[in-house]
Amino acid sequence: MKKKGILIMLIALLLMSFTACSSLQDQGQATKKKVYTSIYPIYDFTKKIGGDKIEIELLTSPGAEPHSFEPSAKDMAKIEKSDLFLYNGLGLDSWAEKIAQSLSNQGKKALAVAEIEEIHPMIFTEQDEDHHQGQQSHEHGIYDPHVWLDPMNAEKMAKAIKEQLVRIDSENKEYYEKNFITFQKQLKELDENYQKSLSQVEKKDFIVNHAAFGYLANRYGLNQIPITGLVPQAEPSPAKLKELTKLIKEHDINTIFMESLSSSKLTDVLSEETGVKVELLHPIGGLTRQEMDQGKEYLSLMKQNLQVLTKAFSGKE
Repeated sequence: MKKKGILIMLIALLLMSFTACSSLQDQGQATKKKVYTSIYPIYDFTKKIGGDKIEIELLTSPGAEPHSFEPSAKDMAKIEKSDLFLYNGLGLDSWAEKIAQSLSNQGKKALAVAEIEEIHPMIFTEQDEDHHQGQQSHEHGIYDPHVWLDPMNAEKMAKAIKEQLVRIDSENKEYYEKNFITFQKQLKELDENYQKSLSQVEKKDFIVNHAAFGYLANRYGLNQIPITGLVPQAEPSPAKLKELTKLIKEHDINTIFMESLSSSKLTDVLSEETGVKVELLHPIGGLTRQEMDQGKEYLSLMKQNLQVLTKAFSGKE
């Protein structure tokens, strides 16, 4: 009987030990701060800095166009329980501005990362507004929200994100600082590679189906030629094709750049008409599920963009 009693006591102690460990594990998970992000670049930067100290979720579904995404009621309910909400601003994710205001009224943290003081947004003139309906107006133009395509803007965004993480989780300040410094070095190296490669090319003009690359062009002395209405036009008119064909010949352009989430119908037609190649230039505003599964992220896609730009400007096959 004594042996049986001892055995029961040992089993009870083991059960108590397992329960205690499980409880501590649950508490450890519960201490992680919950962060929601509106678009992929902010998600990627936050993940790189926050690492395993945070729980992070991207609201824009893989493959969804950031300009037109709308959160579900379920999404809205989840964000209400977050510790931090990070969104782009400048009208790109206008739905997020309403959420941010609601969170602010509840005393919760939200930040429009592209609207921080350190970033100076570029302004479109009226003729460039077609694709950017609904974005923040400024005088006679609208703000270009694609600030992350300049690596030095990405660095400023990352710093602001790091500061927000430290603000809500000061215990892990050292961890966030270390991760930010690592990412900062990678961004500076990326910028140096762009400067070195693009300073050596003679051609500076490039055609894109939507004006997402203004910050990149501005930093590296390039000339972006956006084609307004390229994305929604399923069957381009002969007049439109004639206009674009003339533009390609005038600028001696050998490549038209498409985006990952856009229709290729017009560029395919243009390619047949003019003989120019069609290449992918990634705006990194949203990734497909396949791209995410392949491990693609901001740094790798920016390096990919540099390769295709350099190849197009050099005219090499």
